[in-house]
Amino acid sequence: MKVAVGGPLKVAFRPWVEGLENVPAEGPAILASNHLSFSDSFFLPAVLDRKVTFIAKAEYFTTPGVKGRLTAAFFKGVGQLPVDRSGARGAGEAAIKSGIEVLERGELFGIYPEGTRSPDGRLYRGKPGGLARVALATGAPVIPVAMIDTEKIQPPGKVMPKLMRPGIRIGKPLDFSRYQGMEHDRFVLRAVTDEVMYEIMNLSGQEYVDMYATAMKRQLTEAAKAEKEAEKAAKAALARAEKEQAEKEKAEREQAAKQQTDQQKQAEQQTERRRTEP
Repeated sequence: MKVAVGGPLKVAFRPWVEGLENVPAEGPAILASNHLSFSDSFFLPAVLDRKVTFIAKAEYFTTPGVKGRLTAAFFKGVGQLPVDRSGARGAGEAAIKSGIEVLERGELFGIYPEGTRSPDGRLYRGKPGGLARVALATGAPVIPVAMIDTEKIQPPGKVMPKLMRPGIRIGKPLDFSRYQGMEHDRFVLRAVTDEVMYEIMNLSGQEYVDMYATAMKRQLTEAAKAEKEAEKAAKAALARAEKEQAEKEKAEREQAAKQQTDQQKQAEQQTERRRTEP
């Protein structure tokens, strides 16, 4: 996959990289990155000599049919691990377990602390469960990574990607050995996560938003839904007003026609009376 996918990516898009020397040549390490685009999981491994393992939802690996098998083969080829999101605690525990297993093999584990892609290009609050717990449970160093401009390559609604140079900045490894054995302390988990997010912010230059990206996506979805409902209500109100106006104009026309008919009848009656008078 580094040849079939990584090679063409580097030739076509020519991503620039800073800080490659911060990724160890061997041994376990966690690559904690911001998340701007679906392509982040391809560009980062493409510029590294070592394999990077990310996690992906299990549906990518279990979809039936030819398309499903091709999708599963692709995600396996690029080093994605399936995570079953069913169960009492969903993807969180499965992701932690998968990350620990990857690091215990002495490999690189890639994770997006925000938990989902940024909805607007800003950097959102990191979720403390996955990243911090994996780091403290394994003692692996955390390497902050900033993806630059990957969201501009294929914005939502665009079919063809834009040929441009994305960037990747790799920061110095962060050591959290001082918190070893404290992976169940929520204050420690938050402190570790916030420290990593601060380094990512410095590397990426993104505006930081102190809320979860998932919450912002819900707000945007609800706002879009409310706007759509308001637009629908406005159209319905306009349709009612037009209907009422049309009915009013029809009633006025009918009233005018009736008055004209009555006047014509009165005129005919007067003419008839004058004709019959002696």
